[in-house]
Amino acid sequence: MKRILVTGSAGLIGSEAARHYDALGHEVVGVDNNMRRSFFGPDGDTSWQRQRLEQSCNRYRHAAIDIRDRTAVTRLFEEFRPEAIVHCAAQPSHDLAAKIPFDDFEVNALGTLNLLEATRQHTPEAPFIFTSTNKVYGDGPNTLELVELESRYDFADPRYAAGIAEEFSIDQCKHSLFGASKVAADVMVQEYGRYFGMNTVCFRGGCLTGAGHSGAQLHGYLSYIFKAAAQGRHYTIFGYKGKQVRDQIHSRDVIGAFDAFLANPRQGAVYNLGGGKANSISILESIDRIEQLSGQKLSWSLSEENRIGDHIVYYTDLARFRADYPDWQLATSIDDIFEEFAQVSFKDRSSAA
Repeated sequence: MKRILVTGSAGLIGSEAARHYDALGHEVVGVDNNMRRSFFGPDGDTSWQRQRLEQSCNRYRHAAIDIRDRTAVTRLFEEFRPEAIVHCAAQPSHDLAAKIPFDDFEVNALGTLNLLEATRQHTPEAPFIFTSTNKVYGDGPNTLELVELESRYDFADPRYAAGIAEEFSIDQCKHSLFGASKVAADVMVQEYGRYFGMNTVCFRGGCLTGAGHSGAQLHGYLSYIFKAAAQGRHYTIFGYKGKQVRDQIHSRDVIGAFDAFLANPRQGAVYNLGGGKANSISILESIDRIEQLSGQKLSWSLSEENRIGDHIVYYTDLARFRADYPDWQLATSIDDIFEEFAQVSFKDRSSAA
């Protein structure tokens, strides 16, 4: 039995990780104080996920502490002595960050530093997994030559046919304050690996998704758009004609990548992690699929103003991770993801009918 600490344990990836490692027989402590509700209101409330974990898991224990509280973090490490750390807690919205810059930086950068230093002081051999973001590349991908197709944009340069790789620059571009705070955390995670010889990894995620997401307008677009469709809400697309493209990776496949790293950890590793080109989809294409699955039209409109620092096209080149961990497979297709969301989002309506 291992002791695993999961931060952001009531969020999408954190809850998936907590359930997974509990099912494997590990002792799991989940750290989550439901700041997502403070960030996003009722749509972001994760208390339902915490209740689910506490009711369904055998060895799960919840710690409602704030990762910005260095004393509380240190005390938890002294008591629990985790043998692996899965750090998913974050302020995740690049729009919201501009309104709460101190909260954003303290949660994303200072909180990560608190966890890294507690690991170094108390369990330095423990692998440290950090869920970073593709926003560390800022709007750099927008400088690439693009081609406009009927329902999406795409990269025109054949060098990016497989997507964005880890060599892409994170410097001298516009990140949003969220992207900047995650860059700070990302680089610090790398540094603890390289400087102190710790087993750390940054997974720079694309759109991490799944039915366990508490999607809100400012974060978790696929979850939120299904919520809008199911509840008859109006949906607003921000800029780029709705042709902006993201790659989707299911939370189960993210946990599979975590497992691969824990089985063979490295020092200061960096991997882009997403669904790749095969799982890429535009907003317009997403709406079309949702309408097909729901059998009804979604109310939506297009704002000409795009989100600051937002990517026009981003999908992940997975070559580096696949080379280092060839047994890992992307098991959940884009069709599987949409069908799972549809089953959860529209089940009440179908049962009532």
